[in-house]
Amino acid sequence: MTILFGILQILTVALVIALIYRPLGDYMAHIFTTKKDLGVERGFYRIIGVDSSSGQAWRSYLRSVLVFSLVGVLLVYAIQRAQAVLPYSLGFPAIPEGLSFNTAISFVSNTNWQSYSPDVTMGYAVQILGLVVQNFVSAAVGIAVAVALIRGLALRSSGTIGNFWVDLTRATLRLLLPLAAASALILIIGGVIQNFAGFTTVTTLTGGSATIPGGPAASQEAIKLLGTNGGGFFNANSAHPFENPTAWTSLFQIVLMLAIPFSLPRTFGQMVGDKRQGNAIVAVMATIFTVSLAAMTWFETTTGGAATRLAGSAMEGKEDRFGIWGSTLFGSTSTLTSTGAVNAMHDSFTSLGGMMAMLNMMLGEIAPGGVGSGLYGLLVLAIVTVFIAGLLVGRTPEYLGKKIGPREIKLASIYILITPTLVLVGTALSFAIPAVREDVFGTSIWNPGLHGFSEVLYAFTSAANNNGSAFAGLTANTPWFNTALGIAMLFGRFLPIVFVLALAGSFAAQDRVPATAGTLPTHRPQFVGLLLGVSIIVTALTYFPVLALGPLAEGLH
Repeated sequence: MTILFGILQILTVALVIALIYRPLGDYMAHIFTTKKDLGVERGFYRIIGVDSSSGQAWRSYLRSVLVFSLVGVLLVYAIQRAQAVLPYSLGFPAIPEGLSFNTAISFVSNTNWQSYSPDVTMGYAVQILGLVVQNFVSAAVGIAVAVALIRGLALRSSGTIGNFWVDLTRATLRLLLPLAAASALILIIGGVIQNFAGFTTVTTLTGGSATIPGGPAASQEAIKLLGTNGGGFFNANSAHPFENPTAWTSLFQIVLMLAIPFSLPRTFGQMVGDKRQGNAIVAVMATIFTVSLAAMTWFETTTGGAATRLAGSAMEGKEDRFGIWGSTLFGSTSTLTSTGAVNAMHDSFTSLGGMMAMLNMMLGEIAPGGVGSGLYGLLVLAIVTVFIAGLLVGRTPEYLGKKIGPREIKLASIYILITPTLVLVGTALSFAIPAVREDVFGTSIWNPGLHGFSEVLYAFTSAANNNGSAFAGLTANTPWFNTALGIAMLFGRFLPIVFVLALAGSFAAQDRVPATAGTLPTHRPQFVGLLLGVSIIVTALTYFPVLALGPLAEGLH
């Protein structure tokens, strides 16, 4: 019965995503191709002095992204430091400098890593003015960058790739805001709380007392999932009954995480004028997602040692109302979409089940990935795949009629190397520097040995890939982790964007080359298989040694 119910959950999510793939993908294509501005948009453009009909070269587009994000970091930092004098602070003091720095970068980079307990650290003003705003605009930035790369592939001999301010505005006002508002209402109907009640002390049935938290959770929950942000209003995240009360709300939250990332390939196909290209990309995403989910569920239901087998399941750290299948479906979704939300504690997963969550992020979160970032990450891998195929057949590699020369492959290669470098260097320094190592072992790691190493590796993997989930046994609110993880989040988000936009500019400047007998078709199963192989091999060769030191060794111990 449990297996049947689990399969029905998966099929339900798959059916809903299949039904919204076309209309949502087409709607997003319309948003970023129409020349008509809404009245509120025209007013906003006048305020900031933007001509919506004027395009930007890739360097100008990049400067806009970086300046906008820098201002976001400064504002979120300032709001946290001023918490004590803000309304609805709930009596909480100003957030310390190191934690404010880490959190500001976390939310602006669409990571939402939380080194604190949200419900006892941040008042409603900080949550709404700082964190929720960034949940919207950081997601919009990711979508804008993906759309810019699509334009680069679609345009011919163009010096521009669109206008960042227009893309940002349309993604926020036409897509994220209406979907988030509707989703918040559904969550409220499902029992997610939405109030400004603060903390309420009640008398329990046994005569004791309990403090019940309140807050505007549903509105933040909706955009945290829809924008693949992650984080949580409460410390237990989506395992908390006020954030995720029932099995059906958990399935709805999974759909929210997958909706935009899985529909963006349809947008890609529409904008480049060949829907088959989008179908090929979504096929790769769906295949990786299915295999990863099957592996994680297998590890959680069949491994974990004699105690787990005698108990019949690995339920440690999981909610009874979701069970193993609901937990692995949520966990696979959150780590494959850069969301970082959890409805079960990944630190309590079996060694190999936790490894799958880690591996999902190490893949670059491309199946389907974060809003925008998943698509542009997989398109970069598609460029590398076409290049490799071109070498095999002795032809000049081309993707959608655009030649892939030395410049393009260098940009793609550097993009791929950024996050592994951040993950491996950050993990290594945590154990290599004597003073840092002493602090890590003395303060942060509560589970010494192989699992402690896995916790640190997971933290840097999550930060560099802008996921935000954690192996919860690690104490990360320390000077070292606040700084090191903050840098990993910052570089992990914005360095790849630099090279994606450079690729967009390089492709946009080219004219299209007509297809010949030697052109590799990039919409057929052959290419899907090649892209799958490149995506997995690049990850396996990069991360296998460090996985062997942590979760693999622990699982085989």
